[in-house]
Amino acid sequence: MSDPITIIRKLTQRYAYTSIQMHEAVARRAGLSGTDHKYLGFLMEKGTMTAGELAVLTGLTTGAVTGLIDRFEKKKLVSRHFAENDRRKVIIKANTDNIMALLQPLYADFRSRSEKLTASFSEEEVTVIERYFSQAIDLMNDAIKQLNNPKPENK
Repeated sequence: MSDPITIIRKLTQRYAYTSIQMHEAVARRAGLSGTDHKYLGFLMEKGTMTAGELAVLTGLTTGAVTGLIDRFEKKKLVSRHFAENDRRKVIIKANTDNIMALLQPLYADFRSRSEKLTASFSEEEVTVIERYFSQAIDLMNDAIKQLNNPKPENK
């Protein structure tokens, strides 16, 4: 048997690459770019956020976020609102119904097949898979924080 660390690392890489390809294909079919599709996912997850929060979350400049929001608004996937207490702040609200109407049909077959696959695992196997993904997500979030924070200067 091969080294388990190598096996998992290679499978994780293949999963990540294949996921990117699948989401790019879904995005193209939905009339979006792959990155726009994923940024839409951030908005769906949060529901609402400021344009500044979206810029921090995505690493995009505020100008790029404005263009992103313009594209989403044109497709009626989000709406802009001014914050009640500070009209300089723009709140972006996901239009969940329109987003789901656009994306759900594109994921229907994949989702059905994924649910069948997941149902084929025992409760113990699901627990192991859940633990792996939860801890891997924590590791990635730690790496993101480290990469996004400037290194302290050597003195």
